[in-house]
Amino acid sequence: MNKPVALITGCSSGIGQALAQVCLDEGYTVYATARNPDSLAPLTSRGALAVTLDVNNAEQVAACAERLRSEAGRLDLLVNNAGYGAMGPVLDADRATLLKQFDTNVFAPLEMVRAHADLLREARGLIVNIGSVSGVTTTPFSGVYCASKAALHALSDALRLELAPFGIQVLTVQPGAIASEFGNNASAAITMAEDSWFKPWEKAVQARAKASQNARSTSAREFAEELMDYIRKPLRPETALIGSGARSMVRLKRWLPTSILDTRLRKRFKLDRML
Repeated sequence: MNKPVALITGCSSGIGQALAQVCLDEGYTVYATARNPDSLAPLTSRGALAVTLDVNNAEQVAACAERLRSEAGRLDLLVNNAGYGAMGPVLDADRATLLKQFDTNVFAPLEMVRAHADLLREARGLIVNIGSVSGVTTTPFSGVYCASKAALHALSDALRLELAPFGIQVLTVQPGAIASEFGNNASAAITMAEDSWFKPWEKAVQARAKASQNARSTSAREFAEELMDYIRKPLRPETALIGSGARSMVRLKRWLPTSILDTRLRKRFKLDRML
């Protein structure tokens, strides 16, 4: 197989599906994954290869890696895009919620890298980990999600340093507001106890879940095209900030005194007073 090979997780919609389309445009052989392979029809109709994959299923991860070894024999681009967004007050997040969040956003990307490391080394490939500006600037009612993305950023930094001698590169992407199903999925994943202290703030929790879905959100296609610009370049930054609000959110964390940022966030989410 002479064409470069890309493996992208979470291609049922949004960023994953848009990036798979752009990779097909660029001439990649694309292995597109989703838990429900029927959702990949827009990609398979263009020649993408469908892979049934729940990134938290060790047997399916191993089967995916074995399929790439037997069919492609190489992997030029691994995109860890599949993610999960648990929303709600940290105080209401039980152990099951924490584990589900970290299983999908932290442990699964690392398992994907482990399973495909030999193929990436052979091709001197690129790992792209889709993090979030939420892993840089923490906001109320998304603390568990923010923590998982911060952990992914840290692992990406370590992988970038450790894999350099083997010719494997790592790019961490920190998207801003991207138009996708994330808002709907996050709204469905709100954790709030029946006797929660935060019941009066329930509307603010719901607003946080949908915060990335607004009229200014960057389309998934625009995001994918900008990301491809980074992928093409042999020399690229270690971190790519892409999408509406990405740079401004990071600037807030870097340059504003914490006390001022806290005041702004408490006011935005109505935590500056009892309701």
